[in-house]
Amino acid sequence: MTTAVVVGGGPNGLAAALHLARHGVAVTIMEAKSTVGGGARSGEAGYPGLINDYCSAAHPLGIGSPFWKQVDLQRYGLEWCYPEVDCAHPLDDGRAGVIYQSVDRTAAGMGSDGKRWHHLVGGLTEHFDELAEDLLGPVLGVPHHPLRLAAFGPKALLPTSVVGKYLRTDTARALYGGAAAHAFTRFDRPLTASLGLMMLAGGHRYGWVVAKGGSGSITRALVDAVNDYDVTIATDTFVRSRADIPDADLVLLDLTPAQALNLYGDEMPGRIRRAYERYRVGSGAFKVDFAIEGDVPWTNPDCRKAGTVHVGGTFEEIAATEKARIGGTLVDNPFTLVSQQYLADPSRSAGNINPLWSYAHVPRGFDGDATELVINQIERFAPGFRDIIVHAQSSNAVKLEEYNPNYALGDIIGGANDGLQLVFRPRFGIDPYATGVDGVYLCSQSTPPGAGVHGMCGYNAADRALRHAGIPRT
Repeated sequence: MTTAVVVGGGPNGLAAALHLARHGVAVTIMEAKSTVGGGARSGEAGYPGLINDYCSAAHPLGIGSPFWKQVDLQRYGLEWCYPEVDCAHPLDDGRAGVIYQSVDRTAAGMGSDGKRWHHLVGGLTEHFDELAEDLLGPVLGVPHHPLRLAAFGPKALLPTSVVGKYLRTDTARALYGGAAAHAFTRFDRPLTASLGLMMLAGGHRYGWVVAKGGSGSITRALVDAVNDYDVTIATDTFVRSRADIPDADLVLLDLTPAQALNLYGDEMPGRIRRAYERYRVGSGAFKVDFAIEGDVPWTNPDCRKAGTVHVGGTFEEIAATEKARIGGTLVDNPFTLVSQQYLADPSRSAGNINPLWSYAHVPRGFDGDATELVINQIERFAPGFRDIIVHAQSSNAVKLEEYNPNYALGDIIGGANDGLQLVFRPRFGIDPYATGVDGVYLCSQSTPPGAGVHGMCGYNAADRALRHAGIPRT
């Protein structure tokens, strides 16, 4: 029997293990922490009785993951919850851009930008599943749907700033800017438009859903799925060197390129080793988990129904603060993402005390305290927010990396999304998962298609490993 070791038990490591095990490979997962899950863990964050997501929160791309649908995680107890409003983006005058799962309903609220919103994301939404087959894998390959990909190409090549100029109303522009800001990159760089457009299309296709009981429910479903195949999961097992990895035919690394270098750098071909050495860490996040009494007093009523709220002001403001942040400046008004998961999933609350998930974009490696900046940003659009805070627990870059070593310097997206690295990560090549060491593959979010709890990085790497081992794939 072919054997494999997966180092790292995040969603991608679990997905890789599951794909290998379903094809008859004997798999062992080695996880440094006491539980698997990586960016998909949940639990209390300093206030008893609440369920907080420790990293990932809403999953507009996760629910549409081709691999999650293939293995049918709902069969293992995963349940998706849908908010009344998917996403809202407030402005200082009390108005807000509002996204519903329906493209038509969203466009109807945009006035003169309704037709333009349809033009931008209507076709992408309609054909999202076909596009996902190609866009959630390596760039260099034979596309399954070349015509769909060719139609998306001209939009994808644009900078975010150009798409922002195409939209005329400040609410529509802000909505797009908030979605694009998930990429943690400047708006004036080519190719950056693609990330915001795919985020919006995935949301319109499947909704900005949350997992019932917390994002850890995704992990629990995956663990139940791999247990069907007798996969061995070894927790509290930190891999410091190759000597810690048992002999196996295949090794898959749910790690950063830097961590992979530490393990296998001396065996890698020079060109791959140098590419890993050049790989750039992305910008940082500063996370705050709040316990609040009642609901956030948003000025705009639609924000009170939204599962996700983008707090950043106008499109121009977000563009300016992202540019400054990437340049190393901690701004007073950082783009802040807020998730009100309890609105769709009341099981996360304890009576009238609700969990509120948030993170702000901060410079890479920021090791200070930005809690007040986050509170001020929310208070800006929800006067009185400070008064309902019962508890707050914050995590800067140091704490995020302690929680998950893959979050180097607070980088929760697995590497900078700019330049050629936006497209070719972790390196240029037909098989970006191969490390150049026989049988060893990188399967983390530093590989295509990048960050998100969709498991496709792990699935894609495992599929390459099966091909290497000569095992027919289904």
